[in-house]
Amino acid sequence: MSESMAGRRACEGARIGVCVLGCLLLAPSGGLAFLPNFWSRVLTLSWDSYTHQYMTEQALLNITLDTLVRMPAGREGAELGRGFWRAVGEVAQANAAMDFLSSTRSDPVYHFDSERVEGAADMLRQFWLQTLLSIRARDYQGARHSLGRLFHSLQDFYSHSNWVEMGQKSVYLHLLHPEHPAIPLASEDTPTCAECSSTTCRNNILLSQHPPLLTTGYFSTHPAKPAGKCSHGGLLDSSRHQGARGGINKDSTSPLFSPHHYLHGDAARLATAATVAVLEDLRDAVGTASFLRLLSVRQQPALVFVMDTTGSMFEEITAARIRAFSIIHARAKTAQQPGTYLLVPFHDPAVGPVYETEDPEQFMRYLEGLTALGGGDEPEMCLSAVQLALTHSPPLSEIFVFTDASPKDAHLYSAVEALTLEKQSKVSFLLTEDRSFSGTDRGMRKRRESLSPNRFSLYSSLSSISGGLAIFTTNSDIHRVSTIIQDNIAASKVTLSHMESNSVSTHFPFRVDSAVNNVTLHLTGILKHCVLTSPSGQSQSLLDRPGSLAHLQSFQGLYRVSLLPPIKPGQWRLSADAEGPITLNAIGDSSVDFLYYFAVVANGTHPGLARVEGSPVAGVPTFLVLAVTGLPPNEEASFSHVTLLGASGEILLKVPLNSSSSSSAGKELVGGMASVPREPFCVRLSGKDGRGNRLERVATEMIQPTHVQIQVLSAPHLVPGNVSTVSFDVMNHGPARHFTLTATDDRGFLTQKGPHRLSVGERGSLRGKVEVRTPGGTDPGSAVTLTLTVRALDTADSNYAVVHLIVIPQDVFPPSCSPMRVEATCPPVCHQASWTVSLAVTDRGHSGLAALQLSKGHGVLTLHLGQEGKPWQQEGKGRDTEGEGRQGSEEPHLLEGEPPLNITGWGGGMPLHVRYTASCCTPRAELIAWDGEGNVRHCHFTSSQQGATDKTSNGAGSIKVALLTLISGLLGARLIM
Repeated sequence: MSESMAGRRACEGARIGVCVLGCLLLAPSGGLAFLPNFWSRVLTLSWDSYTHQYMTEQALLNITLDTLVRMPAGREGAELGRGFWRAVGEVAQANAAMDFLSSTRSDPVYHFDSERVEGAADMLRQFWLQTLLSIRARDYQGARHSLGRLFHSLQDFYSHSNWVEMGQKSVYLHLLHPEHPAIPLASEDTPTCAECSSTTCRNNILLSQHPPLLTTGYFSTHPAKPAGKCSHGGLLDSSRHQGARGGINKDSTSPLFSPHHYLHGDAARLATAATVAVLEDLRDAVGTASFLRLLSVRQQPALVFVMDTTGSMFEEITAARIRAFSIIHARAKTAQQPGTYLLVPFHDPAVGPVYETEDPEQFMRYLEGLTALGGGDEPEMCLSAVQLALTHSPPLSEIFVFTDASPKDAHLYSAVEALTLEKQSKVSFLLTEDRSFSGTDRGMRKRRESLSPNRFSLYSSLSSISGGLAIFTTNSDIHRVSTIIQDNIAASKVTLSHMESNSVSTHFPFRVDSAVNNVTLHLTGILKHCVLTSPSGQSQSLLDRPGSLAHLQSFQGLYRVSLLPPIKPGQWRLSADAEGPITLNAIGDSSVDFLYYFAVVANGTHPGLARVEGSPVAGVPTFLVLAVTGLPPNEEASFSHVTLLGASGEILLKVPLNSSSSSSAGKELVGGMASVPREPFCVRLSGKDGRGNRLERVATEMIQPTHVQIQVLSAPHLVPGNVSTVSFDVMNHGPARHFTLTATDDRGFLTQKGPHRLSVGERGSLRGKVEVRTPGGTDPGSAVTLTLTVRALDTADSNYAVVHLIVIPQDVFPPSCSPMRVEATCPPVCHQASWTVSLAVTDRGHSGLAALQLSKGHGVLTLHLGQEGKPWQQEGKGRDTEGEGRQGSEEPHLLEGEPPLNITGWGGGMPLHVRYTASCCTPRAELIAWDGEGNVRHCHFTSSQQGATDKTSNGAGSIKVALLTLISGLLGARLIM
């Protein structure tokens, strides 16, 4: 969550670290980057190492403060807000996830391993483009994910390459600015390291050429390390035993994991400087306002309405207008950044369009033009509208739904529930049902003769899981009931307690501390008797008469209780007798709050705590990671434990937390659970302030432990006019069972939604995939939210995965050349023998390979399809770009000086295999490859190499020109590149 929040560099959780070290040392071989997060230092016993998390958070914090200083308001109101720390956490977690996800953790292109420098630089530029496009589309959550991935690869360069050993003192600009000079790369036939037989390797890099050559360490066995090349090194790298033995990584301060550990600090400083430089470029590219919005800096909470617009909803729409005007008027007096105003109208069958703005005056004008027309019979498309609201609103939002109809789209419930939990947002329903009404005059909704009394149960369930409220009121009371909107979306609002009860007689305890002001209680249900008791024992019967403890407002379906000042800190209690279910939500004004996530130890390829996506698995060891936000700089608060509470407030489990010193940013805490409870629960944090008084905060969403998981294996970018595949595993942690899997998205791009029936064996897994077809003409930067939900047929077990996808342009990246095999035994008399090299030429974009040219080399280049040895036939295509030349089934080949060979008929997206053969007297050659968008790759190969190297052209079709032209056109902003 936030290592910088903790304000410490000491051992976190050393008691657990010693226990897991043995597991780590016995783990299968795998790769290391800079250590992923704070827990990695425990697992590797390198307490003073800089981690990806630490560098990322420090850079984000420093650039944010620098940005605020530049603004007219300066540093006034130093608290950055809970949303900021959540945004920072998202970037840091996306960074660390590169070391945990099966699709990225072992791929050298994501980590600058195995001399894949140009391919890794291409990937960096792709992440940069995705970040810019997402910000342009106001998909800030998607932008944070791509930015975190960019930071990971960029930071790895300084640890995995010989940049520091070359004596470089500044960042390598060429990585993200292709117009800057590039350092020549060591060729495949150039030895780069000497033998090193100790854990610490000094002066083992051989490169002494002028100009100096750039190299990176090989890792493990994929790809195989050529003789004489450098290894990544350390205990988890199996290639360290192959010549040249040893390694060069600077990931940590531990000699066991980092042979160049003595340069760790230098590498970390350059990696941090490079991270800061990216953020400065990003701020210049998108502007200060969008940059601060990306990080949710001091943002007002979003005002999100989901509005039924059928003819019976006149009073509700009027109430929403009144409440929005009151909120906007109050916000005009604050200095905080503008918030999001969002409205999703719906009826049957129409849903939307989504109206979103940061201008409160425009929002009011839109509300003024909203009318209640048509419709009249149940049900309506309510859940579709809630899904859109969750997709478009920021995390931690409060969403208010106005309707008097049941949902027609109940099949979307699982997807909406998943989005609610993933974003930690609350959904409250204001249901205006007059149970005595049965007529149809004056535009009121026509009643069917028989309506189920449980038709609103999905609304009640969703509000319960998210920590919101379901209020059954009437048209005459909706204006007053809507005050809960204004109560709940104040910037400093925190939850003190959230409990539900089906008992006739109920006791609701809640604690008020000295950091809380303006305490308000919301109760839903029908009360017969209600007594409030203060910490000193003073009582007030709320339903009988006014008193000195609180003021009661009673509406149809809602009781609003305001504690009167002075509010005494300590344990309060509300005792109530009710007719039917009752829900209590206690809120107050305070800057002190917390964020949290669940994690499991990853001690295989990359040691650290890997965040659990979706719901945690019941019955298995799991960590709870928390970050406390908003503590005053001088507040010496301490937090001892969290309590997992059931729906009625019962205690399920107490989880002790490791101690932590406080800082102005907050504090990070970790608690280990030997077993996650099976029952649904919410999380309550407990501690003490600097004066020894108790502090408590509650996160109201109900966590649903489960025995099934969905692990997303690939989340590709989307290209207009193409089909992309998202693959995933369904993992069953229980007995053999049948499941249903459903996929939904917010744009209707899925080719099949399901539900699909699956059978998964005991503690087994099943691989699946869904296809997303992006229509031609879809704007680059468009965001698509894909939700996968899996549910057991025989139990309540279910889980979810939310995948954020982005539409990118057709193709801005050049083809690539991958080495296959070199066959060469060249004698001293060169003309007596020949040599052969095999290459695979591919295009990662969707424009496809377009042309090849042998620019240097006196040999012959032959083209093959699929398996080597099978010649490629291009039906009806000519030899060059004009369509002239060789036809039919003859094997296409290229000679030096011939015009480019047109291969636009090449299809299938498969690698194009080429074989070059030449006399040993001409040991070098160069192949040029173009794709359909004009991007160019220069591929160099020699008779003595074990593979091929490639280099991106700086010509008009290069990545530089493509990126600059594309981005300037899409964003209309000045880029420093």
